Amino acid sequence: MSMSHTPVPLCDINAQYRALKPEIDAAIARVVTSGMAINGPDVAAFEKEAAAYCGAKYAVGCASGTDALLLALHALDIGPGDEVILPTFTFFATMGSVCRTGATPVFADIDPETYNIDPAEIAKRITPRTKAIMPVHLFGQCADMDAITNLAKTHDLHIIEDAAQSFGAEYRGVRCGTLGVVNCFSFYPSKNLGTLGDAGMVTTESADIYKKLLALRNHGSEVKYYHKMMGWNARIDTLQAAMLRVKLPHVDGWLEGRRQAAARYDRLIEDSGLSGFLRRPVSRPECTHTFNQYVVRASGGHRDALVKHLKDSGIGCEIYYPLPLHLQECIAHLGYKVGDYPISETAARTVLAFPMFAEITEEQQRRVIDTCASFVPQQLRKAA
Repeated sequence: MSMSHTPVPLCDINAQYRALKPEIDAAIARVVTSGMAINGPDVAAFEKEAAAYCGAKYAVGCASGTDALLLALHALDIGPGDEVILPTFTFFATMGSVCRTGATPVFADIDPETYNIDPAEIAKRITPRTKAIMPVHLFGQCADMDAITNLAKTHDLHIIEDAAQSFGAEYRGVRCGTLGVVNCFSFYPSKNLGTLGDAGMVTTESADIYKKLLALRNHGSEVKYYHKMMGWNARIDTLQAAMLRVKLPHVDGWLEGRRQAAARYDRLIEDSGLSGFLRRPVSRPECTHTFNQYVVRASGGHRDALVKHLKDSGIGCEIYYPLPLHLQECIAHLGYKVGDYPISETAARTVLAFPMFAEITEEQQRRVIDTCASFVPQQLRKAA
């Protein structure tokens, strides 16, 4: 066992800055010196470069991943009377953006292995009011897009990709960002491609939707001070775009680093005899997993105690997510109850995320797994 007691962060967001400091500092200085802090040339340049990376025709930078979702929904004219089907096991913004349009979120349960939305559960919940399906590519792996696309075509529904956690992920060799009619990303600092603040992006193949997105993010204005539609301020800061331009060429290398780290975790868990107690992530063969998070399941009702043990030992860890969306207090009026989505509810009681970032070292990962091993008694490992 490792004797190190050095803390291991959940995500070391400064590692990339340390590696790219001269280029990032130069990009910041360029924007500050130019004075073009809003819609400066780095915004259009980043949009062009990011669209090319994703294989999309158009990209629109915006202020956050949440704004990306809102822009997508508004661009498709989704609002009161409409229903949007989404997983109940995801970050709040997926549901919150739907509610903000006045539409109704309709929840579906998840695949117990990938934690992504289950297409069979989607099919059960389609009604004449359904207007869109919003699959979330959770933890860095794409949802079952063949089945979801077939459902959308059969019922004439829009697909809005929530790819906030999965920039660079692929499904059957195609990068996410092109798998729906409108596709949404977050560049929150801990993401596969992260900046030093909030930022997001929407991609599309439609020229009409692209034009509408540009207006919506700028108060609904195509011509300054003239407003054809009701938009809001969802612009990406030029500073964020400039930093993202520096980072974008390094994404593939960072994703490979994440995949190598995930493989090391898999091996360390197996070698430590913990594979019965800790259920490792499942990577589908048709998907290229990016491991924005490395999420395990703890057996035997010991998850919360393990989380406390890890944190007490200086190991960063997080529960994504402790309460499914259908049980959140702010939508209690919709009448959902415990037991409505059992797979998601079980996941919420058992999952935890280990430290994961492209630069994580094998020594740091050994400390994580050794700390887990020190928590799990030998008899519990055998019983598991």
